[in-house]
Amino acid sequence: MSKSIFILSVFIVIVFFGNINSMAQNTTSKQQEMLIQPDYLKAGDTVAIVAPSGILKERNDEVNRAKALLKSWGLNVVVGDHVFSQDNHFAGTDAERCEDFQKVLDNPKISAIWCARGGYGTVRILDKLDYTKFKQNPKWIIGYSDITAIHNQVHNEGYQSLHALMCVSLTKDLSKIQGSIDTFKSALFGSPVNYDLEYSPYNRLGEASGELVGGNLTILHTMLGSNTSIDTSGKILFIEEIGEYKYHIDRMLQSLKRAGYFNNCAGLIVGDMSKMRKNTTPWGKPIEQLVLDALADYNFPIAFGMPAGHEKDNRALVLGRKIELTVNSEQSTIKFEE
Repeated sequence: MSKSIFILSVFIVIVFFGNINSMAQNTTSKQQEMLIQPDYLKAGDTVAIVAPSGILKERNDEVNRAKALLKSWGLNVVVGDHVFSQDNHFAGTDAERCEDFQKVLDNPKISAIWCARGGYGTVRILDKLDYTKFKQNPKWIIGYSDITAIHNQVHNEGYQSLHALMCVSLTKDLSKIQGSIDTFKSALFGSPVNYDLEYSPYNRLGEASGELVGGNLTILHTMLGSNTSIDTSGKILFIEEIGEYKYHIDRMLQSLKRAGYFNNCAGLIVGDMSKMRKNTTPWGKPIEQLVLDALADYNFPIAFGMPAGHEKDNRALVLGRKIELTVNSEQSTIKFEE
């Protein structure tokens, strides 16, 4: 080999591995970037109420309670033009629901978007939404259940959002859901929101840190294969569900598992699994054991008993915010990074 060829070969090797190292550094840097947090609310800010999913038939009282609650905190309220529209299953046509949501995404005077209810329908407008103006003036998007689809989308756009109660969650006697309301307000106004969960014998002990992601299990499952699915690498996943058979919960977990959803997951927080339906053939194990069995191939910590989901006690969770999860023999703790 001539001297000139040897020098050229060395140069190529240096450039090649230098580029690999640079790419690795860029990837690591990207993974460590924190999601953008919308500004916390203050008196005088405006919250918009919209309905991107199911119909709000005879739910005027709950929306009025929501308006009164926000006003008691010194906030202004606007209600989407089509919140009480009706199109069979939905709160208006896809075009109407999308129009309401897009209008408040774009409005720089809106500081938070509170979804009136879930149900089904958000996925039908996802691909029509444009976040260009939202990124110029980020705002909190609030909801749970079907709104998980929007939480996923907002996360992939690089922004935090709020998994919390919706307008239809507001009962006549608000004292019955005071914990939900208090944590909702704290999260919106920037007060610390951390949780100590009672010990569960099903917990898998350990410690983890990472961005909190997730929501309703069915919605997470249906997002697979789309650009709205979340990469859970290095993140802590939260799941909750309502009205499903245990075998269907297992089916969804197995599907997520086969898709690699849990391969690099840092931890799991399990919220309410409400109103589980009984199959003619009993599953034979509690829902907690079902989850542990489905995820037996992984060693990340798992905390059961987070009061979030479809029960009245639905505590607020800041999705996209980094948390410290500790699961020990006495309790589980969830501490949000400030």
